[in-house]
Amino acid sequence: MKHITMSLVALLMSVAFVSCDNDDPNSESIFKTETKNETEFDKWLNTNFVEPYNIKLYYLYNDKLTDNYYNVVPATITNSKAMAKMIKHVWLDAYVEACGADFLKANAFRVFQFIGSPEYNGKGEIVLGTAEGGVQVTLFRLNELDLNNIYVNQDEPFRAHAKLPLDLNYWYFHTMHHEFCHILTQKKYYSTDFQTISAGKYHSTDWINVDDEDAVKEGFVTGYASGEYNEDFAEVYANYVTSSDESWKARLDKGIEYTVTGLNAKGETIQVAFWGKPTNAQLAGAGFASIKGAKITSREGANIINAKLEIVRSYLQDSWGIDLEKLRAIVLRRSAEVMNMDLTTLN
Repeated sequence: MKHITMSLVALLMSVAFVSCDNDDPNSESIFKTETKNETEFDKWLNTNFVEPYNIKLYYLYNDKLTDNYYNVVPATITNSKAMAKMIKHVWLDAYVEACGADFLKANAFRVFQFIGSPEYNGKGEIVLGTAEGGVQVTLFRLNELDLNNIYVNQDEPFRAHAKLPLDLNYWYFHTMHHEFCHILTQKKYYSTDFQTISAGKYHSTDWINVDDEDAVKEGFVTGYASGEYNEDFAEVYANYVTSSDESWKARLDKGIEYTVTGLNAKGETIQVAFWGKPTNAQLAGAGFASIKGAKITSREGANIINAKLEIVRSYLQDSWGIDLEKLRAIVLRRSAEVMNMDLTTLN
């Protein structure tokens, strides 16, 4: 059985700077706007991406920005417009609302590339998105978007990723926050205390085989987070800001072990341990006819993730002046609003 997994490819990209003496945002765009043969969409992108933030979005296929090793197809104009509108609302405008336009202009990606089809790596797994050196982000699978059935999952942490309709939170929004977190931590380092929390427990060579639910038991918010500490940090951040309180609690609950004592059908006392609070069906399946109750025997996985979250929270506040809870509330509100937006127009 094939599992769709996340593969966020971080490639080094060389960028030549004329001067590093002044880190303040430059008001001059690094992209020269071409007015010749501009479409309505081109003008909209210039107004909303290029002019305010020096971000260039390529919706037409550009072979210089893609890996020619893979066979992919261009994104449709209709779905490209919809995705651009969603990125502006959920990502650009969210950070502007929380942190200000200058913050985003100084730290945002510089290039977006849209691809219509999925991309598969050498193991046959779907690539979620690629981010190259904090400069370019490529998003795939745009042609599978159903603009009449937009879905953003904020409440089910272990929903099957292959399930339709596509969960925009998983396939796109989460990716944006994850990669943006990498940009921030590359500019200002976070505490090395984070690295020590799960030292010796990372699955550096086999993280692809770590199921999300099993990862939580070990103190990783997702299987991908178990690969190494930088991805772990970004995953804690991205999953937290895109998850409701209910979803975050449900995820952490999988990192809590419960011991249940009760009687089986023969009247014999049995004791069974469960990861996550067991349902009635799980209790029945374990042979319980009646139970005396459940007690928590271990919170190791949940405690580890919460310890990591506190370091993420402190880093954002101390290094960037970002209130994580304020940002999260903005992201969740804007993500939910997407499901009621008219994505067929640029208005």
